[in-house]
Amino acid sequence: MSPRSGRSGMKHRIVVLGAGYAGAYVAGTLARRLAPADVVITVVNAEPDFVQRLRLHQLAAGQEIAAPPLTDVFAGTGVRLRLAHVAAIDPERRIVALVESDGADPGSGAGGGGAGGGGADGGAVEYDTLVYALGSRGAAHGVPGVAQYAFDVAARPSALRLRACLDGLDTRGEGGSVVVVGDGLTGIETATEIAESRPGLSVTLIARRELGAPLSTGARDHLRRACGRLGVTVLEHTGVEAVEAGRVLCADGTVLSSDATVWTAGFAVGPIAATAGLGVAADGRIVVDRTMRSVSHPDVYAVGDSAHAIGDNGLPLPMSCASAGYTGRQATAAIVARLTGGEATRTGLEYVGNHISLGRRDGILQMVDREAKAKPRFMGGRKAARVKAGILRMSLWTTSHPTFGLPARKHRLATPPTTPTAPAAPAAPAAPAAPAAPAAPAGETAVGPMGSGETACG
Repeated sequence: MSPRSGRSGMKHRIVVLGAGYAGAYVAGTLARRLAPADVVITVVNAEPDFVQRLRLHQLAAGQEIAAPPLTDVFAGTGVRLRLAHVAAIDPERRIVALVESDGADPGSGAGGGGAGGGGADGGAVEYDTLVYALGSRGAAHGVPGVAQYAFDVAARPSALRLRACLDGLDTRGEGGSVVVVGDGLTGIETATEIAESRPGLSVTLIARRELGAPLSTGARDHLRRACGRLGVTVLEHTGVEAVEAGRVLCADGTVLSSDATVWTAGFAVGPIAATAGLGVAADGRIVVDRTMRSVSHPDVYAVGDSAHAIGDNGLPLPMSCASAGYTGRQATAAIVARLTGGEATRTGLEYVGNHISLGRRDGILQMVDREAKAKPRFMGGRKAARVKAGILRMSLWTTSHPTFGLPARKHRLATPPTTPTAPAAPAAPAAPAAPAAPAAPAGETAVGPMGSGETACG
């Protein structure tokens, strides 16, 4: 595929699915690096605001978390924002079918582009280069009752539902029991945050293995002390057989009363990539090469939780905000190089450690070696909490200022326009193709097909 895709005099269409940490960074950076005379960049996202997924456990606990509008995030960049859920992708015809966003929980996580959800037919968007950044969502692992009776903090709507439930328990004034299932970083942060923010509630954390198993011995001891100080009851080496209304059934026969069950037992990606026929790993993530380019479809790049990327240590990068940054930088460098005739720079793909908040005044910073094993030394206490808070502030600031510090020079595409090709074939299943919306002048709103809202920012 040439940069102009054989469409005479028309701009190269870059579509970014999802505006989480990875998607927002890629879209903003590409807008700064590539000449607007040659490219049009469209971001598809289910929510109008940037969601700080790393802080959703704080939102659920009752704290106010900034959610800057994406129109502000992309102001001045020329990026076009389309509010819709992603229904399907037809990679052969290079079309993304959309469902108009109606505010319903899309069931996705970090990326926010959404997978299905409620709403009307939202038409379609065509692309020449696609950046898949739909992120991940909570994984139920087939446990009965999770979808019906458990909350999660994988997306903003679900975190707000948990918050409303906890508010109700506080208002009742009779206490209440909260059971957090899952001993990964999200489960630990959620349990400790709720315990600190809502001391009138009883919090239990269910761990399938030893609490803090991936951490160093010293960090595990620190974590245990923090849970004790906050009054979090920890059940180790315990599996969950089912979640029911008002209770959790454990594999050993234990039955726990629960006014609010929070499921944090892992994350998974949605089925859109696999259903589209993209090459995916066993967990559904898109298999990419060193430049984050799909190994099966060269017009597609994957970043963040959606990418099955091998890090510099030879191991798959974990789902994390740090991985979103590393994969986003590499994909951006590769796309700019390919479209402008340059050579792609290899950026670092590292996994250096984990930062864990234990409420607002405590935390753990655990570094790892090249084998992703915890190093003996760690940082704990208020200093680690301040480091984590600083990382979160910087993540929000850099996302809200996607072009800060980048070169002012915009690169022209390498290949000139060529002979027109035939019109695109019909759209992917689940949403029929519709005529392309006219380009929106800067600062104006172009109403997309079937009434979906597409906004030109800048």
